[in-house]
Amino acid sequence: MKTLNKAVARYNGISLIIRILIGLFIGAVLALVAPGAGWVGELGNLFVGALKGIAPVLVFVIVASALAQGSSKLDRRFGTVIWLYMLTTFLAAAIAVVTSFMFPVTVVLADAAQSDVVPQGLGEVMGTLLTNFVANPVSAIMSGNYIGILFWACMFGVAMKEIGSDTTKTFMANTADAVSQIVRWIINLAPFGIMGLVYTNVSGNGLAIFTQYGKLLALLVGTMLFMALIVSPFIMFIYLGCNPYPLVFRCLRESGLTAFFTRSSAANIPVNMALCEKLGLDKDMYSVSIPLGATINMDGAAITITIMTLAAAN
Repeated sequence: MKTLNKAVARYNGISLIIRILIGLFIGAVLALVAPGAGWVGELGNLFVGALKGIAPVLVFVIVASALAQGSSKLDRRFGTVIWLYMLTTFLAAAIAVVTSFMFPVTVVLADAAQSDVVPQGLGEVMGTLLTNFVANPVSAIMSGNYIGILFWACMFGVAMKEIGSDTTKTFMANTADAVSQIVRWIINLAPFGIMGLVYTNVSGNGLAIFTQYGKLLALLVGTMLFMALIVSPFIMFIYLGCNPYPLVFRCLRESGLTAFFTRSSAANIPVNMALCEKLGLDKDMYSVSIPLGATINMDGAAITITIMTLAAAN
């Protein structure tokens, strides 16, 4: 038992990013040396499945708990947050279009994409969006419908703020903390999950996958870095009137790298909440704005979707 505890302590003592890089390397090596070890690939499936399974529950309980316990109403600052979410997401997609035309790349699809339902206009798209708002809350959590999850979490949290007892609100807060802790445990095992994902891809496609998609990866990462290091700091400078880079680099170091390697904004919520607490921010504000941002303010997702779409079109 002592040996196991020492091994766990040594594992946790290494930076998560370093562990992820080691897992990536080991996964590639195992794929070349032992391509028949399918159990390694299952680690990746388990990791992705765990993140997808817990993330919707996390968003629901954190938003509901935050609204139920909020000691003050969200003021005009929250309107600024929403505006910045919309602005930066739009700019991320627009910049991705520009960089895609400046440095065109291609991606070859093995099979033609198929769709059973093709929207026939903006009205149908808006209708589907509104329908997702009022979807069955249990179904929304099971299917990862974050629009519906946010809507019902807000309704539940506001209702509990009015009628919930202190004991009930404490239970909700403890539940949110417990789910957040589970997410931290899953993220801590990310090196094994990424090892499995890399193993599956390399064993199926060989090392050529790194060169075949090298240009595409460079374009994706380059565009994300331009957004994170140039565009977002410029917007922060306009609003804060001071040098934004100390805050930018701290956020990238403590949150951005974890989000990039785990590829899950929702799963990164506990990391962002802890960072906000370290920065001394208003908990009533960030306990709502962080989960909201994790589901609607996805600059990285906007860049990825735009570049991948244009690469497929090319």
